[in-house]
Amino acid sequence: MCQSDLHDFLHGLPKCEHHVHLEGCLTPDLIFELAQKNNVQLPNEPAYESIDTLNHRYGHFTSLDDFLRFYFIGMSVLHHESDFADLAWSYFQKAHADGVHHAEVFFDPQVHRDRGIPYETIVSGFVAGCQRAENELGLTTRLILCFVRHLPVHSAEKVYREALEQRHFDDGVLHGLGWSSTEVGPPKDMFRELYSSASAKGIKLTAHAGEEGDPSYISTALELGAQRIDHGIRLVEDPELMERVAREEVLLTVCPISNLQLRCVESIDQVPVRRFLDAGVMFSINSDDPAYFGGYILDNYCAVQEAFGLSVGEWRVIAENGIRGSWIGEERKGELLRRVDEHVSKYSVCV
Repeated sequence: MCQSDLHDFLHGLPKCEHHVHLEGCLTPDLIFELAQKNNVQLPNEPAYESIDTLNHRYGHFTSLDDFLRFYFIGMSVLHHESDFADLAWSYFQKAHADGVHHAEVFFDPQVHRDRGIPYETIVSGFVAGCQRAENELGLTTRLILCFVRHLPVHSAEKVYREALEQRHFDDGVLHGLGWSSTEVGPPKDMFRELYSSASAKGIKLTAHAGEEGDPSYISTALELGAQRIDHGIRLVEDPELMERVAREEVLLTVCPISNLQLRCVESIDQVPVRRFLDAGVMFSINSDDPAYFGGYILDNYCAVQEAFGLSVGEWRVIAENGIRGSWIGEERKGELLRRVDEHVSKYSVCV
């Protein structure tokens, strides 16, 4: 729990989460449980000797690629529809407890498909978890198919075609496309043709950019049709681009604890929260891969508060911008904005 006087306010503040990878919610406990259930042999190395050693290793990532190695090993324990459903449900329960009212979640089908898991098994499991969250917790959800940049483009094209053949974008099973994984190295525009196709079909687009890569990764993503940017913290290095992002109301999905754990910043106060607020850049606060980084969404809110000492009014701006940047209808946006207004009114003396 954070030490701020605003902790109760932050806990109760209605939140939207836009940047969380469901596979990044695989805790060491769940990894070991599913490995035993599905007869998966985990690596014979010190980190995987026990749940405790794996938890300890997670606190010492040296880079994005160091983290990704463990991330993809963890995914290997997911075999059955029920595994994917249980994983999603475990995230939604925690998010609900942290005050999340709407969640837009990523999943990475390419990696699962490459190890022989049918596309339909993956999607059906995650959809079941989303539906359970909507029915039992009252969350609204959006499921975003995420391409990964360390695999060939033809791998991404395959799952994209499967999604189109299943009419998953038309039927509201999937709500958008994104890309993630290794940022620096692969061509910045490697998904140009896929994004052009998706854009022509009216599919919503986002992209991981400006986490480790310089601002040109952000401008390239925007050129390819991305309607929001995941991470984007290096935007501050290009004032002209930052002015454009603010003017066009492009939402950044910032992940402070992730940035710290992956050594993108040396401390939370180096995440450009204050500079974004001052520049009028819309952003939300998110958890990214919380099982690996030791922080779900409320932990990220608290970390930001301890670093910056934001006011109730500034948190209201963040919450409202998160709602406005969500991929939901105007009626739901209005409902969530009213909930924020009701919550903030209880703390009006602190504004």
